[in-house]
Amino acid sequence: MHTAIVKTLATLAVTALLGACATQNRDTSSTAAPAATSPSATAPAGNAPQTAKSRDGKFSGEITGSAGPNARFAKLEIGMTSREVQEVMDRAPDRTHSYESGKRWIPFYFGNDARRMQAFYKGEGCLIFTGGNVWGGGGEELIGITYDTAGACYQP
Repeated sequence: MHTAIVKTLATLAVTALLGACATQNRDTSSTAAPAATSPSATAPAGNAPQTAKSRDGKFSGEITGSAGPNARFAKLEIGMTSREVQEVMDRAPDRTHSYESGKRWIPFYFGNDARRMQAFYKGEGCLIFTGGNVWGGGGEELIGITYDTAGACYQP
């Protein structure tokens, strides 16, 4: 009986590892979130998202559109913390909401992108931040910038 339990546990462990390995090469810029909330799905037509490396080069994010000449968004960089963004913007966002990314359901996923937070700045556009791991720790790194002065990017 002991051998049967060990074999069952080993099979479950291998299955979980294979599931985690199949998704391990994805970076934090993947669009695992529902299409209605991803920055590229709500961007104005003709503004394809472009991949940009974070300041430290550890991950990639997306930038959609282009900033106006005096826009504060032009000073933002992928990888900034939410505190750094608020210092650059000199104000809190007008609206925010958070949601689970698809990575929430990956077995043994310990990254900081199990949740995401979208922030809307009126007259500037939308930002997407990592929202932390499944236990609530980590997160608050900027992974998406959408320049959209009309505000169509914000989809709660």
